[in-house]
Formats: sequence, C-alpha cells, structure tokens
Amino acid sequence: MPFGLFCTAIWEKPELIAMSAFRSFFMCFVVAAAIVIPISAQLSPDFYDKLCPQALPTIRSILKKAIYHEPRLGASLLRVHFHDCFVNGCDASVLLDDTPNFIGEKTAGPNLNSLRGFEVIDEIKEAVNSACCGNVVSCADILAVAARDSVAILGGPSYQVLLGRRDARTASLNDANSNLPRPIFDFPALLSNFQNHGLDLNDLVLLSGGHTIGLTRCTNFRDRIYNETNIKPKFAASLRGICPKEGGDDNTATLDATTANFDTEYFKDLLKLKGLLHSDQELFKGVGSASDGLVQYYSNNPGAFFADFGVSMIKMGNMKPLTGSDGEIRMNCRKIN
Repeated sequence: MPFGLFCTAIWEKPELIAMSAFRSFFMCFVVAAAIVIPISAQLSPDFYDKLCPQALPTIRSILKKAIYHEPRLGASLLRVHFHDCFVNGCDASVLLDDTPNFIGEKTAGPNLNSLRGFEVIDEIKEAVNSACCGNVVSCADILAVAARDSVAILGGPSYQVLLGRRDARTASLNDANSNLPRPIFDFPALLSNFQNHGLDLNDLVLLSGGHTIGLTRCTNFRDRIYNETNIKPKFAASLRGICPKEGGDDNTATLDATTANFDTEYFKDLLKLKGLLHSDQELFKGVGSASDGLVQYYSNNPGAFFADFGVSMIKMGNMKPLTGSDGEIRMNCRKIN
C-alpha cells in the first residue's frame, strides 16, 4: 500500500485513531523510512497520486483558510511562484534564506519588502510532511500548486499543474536582480525579458493578467502618476493622495478595480488608460499593435483568458525544473537539507 494511503487509513479508521500517539508516530516513521520517490525527468500531473494523495488537498485546505483571512495572500503566492521561475527555473530558490555560502534572492531589488507569503508556505510544508508521513513533496511543487489554488480560490481557473519538481540547493541575488522584469520596463524590454525565458508575446500579456489580483507599492507607480501622460488624469489624481511625491514608499494601491477577484478587469482598465504600473500600460497603447489586440480580446472574453492563462502558467511552471536526482526535496523550504 502506498505510504500516503496507509497514513490515511491510520487517521480515518476509528479503531486505528484509538491507538496511542506514539504508535501513530511510529507507524509513520516506519512507512517514511521505506519511501521510494519516483525518479523521472518529466513533470506529470499525477506525480503524487500514489506517492501521497493527501498532498494537494492539504495544500488547498490551508490556502483556503489563509486567503479567507487575507485575500491579498492569493496574489502574493502567485507572485512568489513567478519570481521563483524567472530566476534559474522553478526550483524554490526564492524561498532560501541567506547562508554563509550565498546571498539569497529575498533581498534582490524586485523582492525586498515586496515578496510575501513565506509563512504560509512554511505552514503548508509542515502540514504536507505530516500528511505524507515524510518529506516527499518539494517546495517548488508547493509553490506551483499554491499559485494555481490561489487563482482558483479567488475566482480564476483551476488549471492542471505538472508536478515532480525538486528543490535547488542554492540561490542567487545577482540572478534575481538581472532576470526579473521591472515595473519601469517599456514594451521592448518586457518582451525581450519574456523571450529570454522561452516565453512569447501571448505569455507576456496573459501572465501580466495575473495583476488582476493584488496590490503594489507606491515606489513602483510614483513616476507614472506624476510624470506620464498616457494615464487617465482623474485616475492619476486619485492615487496621489496615497502616493505623495516624497515619502510613503510602502503605501499600497490595488492593481485593478476588483483586486480580490480574478477576472478581466485588469485588461479593461488598460483600455481606459488606468494601468497602475508603467509596465502594465505598455501592453496597451492604442496604436493597433499585437499586444493591443490581445488586451482588447481578453477584456471581452473571460473564458478565453481563463483557459489561456492556465496554458501560460503551465508553460512558465515548466521552465528549467530540477527533476530526477537533481537538487533535493527540502525538509524546510527556507534552508537546504
């Protein structure tokens, strides 16, 4: 019997629940000692089906509670997955704390005082290790599933996540600073950045659509609301009270008008010149470009946006994953084993 099913039997059958806590722990210990984790060079949607069928339901259960108490966490976890994948692949390197051997990615310019949700990932990892009677679910897979479930919980699509990633044993501050797109990027820089990661124009527009949820800091949009002209004047004026010319760097504003709902409002806002970030509004300039057409199309076709967003997320999630015997499965997502 797969060890995940065995643990389920221990916890769900009344006669077994009556066993002492020591014996339950001993059972898990013995089963975990016999774990054989599949070695595959390919990601698969059913990677944990036999290995630990409780893994994905455990992740979703914790996320539902966390997002219910703080809806912003959904956007935060989606962003962590994105920032992980764009720096040397989807390998959970973004979760590593600094060590004497390397400076991690958390203090890189695009991440410092910005990435959130690490405590929820810690909680999920501990719960999954317990549910699976061992350390079998990688932190990289937790990030991928957490991003998908966050989107779905906030009303977006529940696309199929490919699984079987392993975790990096190192991280790179320099690579995070150089590989992540910035909110000040113009369109050519954005497209070049995505193409350097094996993505295309469609992926750029679709993944940017993830800004339909969440907030951003004043320091990321100050220049836009004071100095740019391709912005609705009343919209810019409404934001100046939140984001003064000096100070208030950490004050936040919503990325679209329905920030707790995954929908197409982001694209509709771009059509009205109400994109909050410079990089967002760069996707729609009203000149008939290819990106203009995509923004217009998805603004009126939520079903197409949901379906295509899932495709692009799967594509991004398949960027240079560690599989087989590469990397490791961390016991604690913040540090290597």
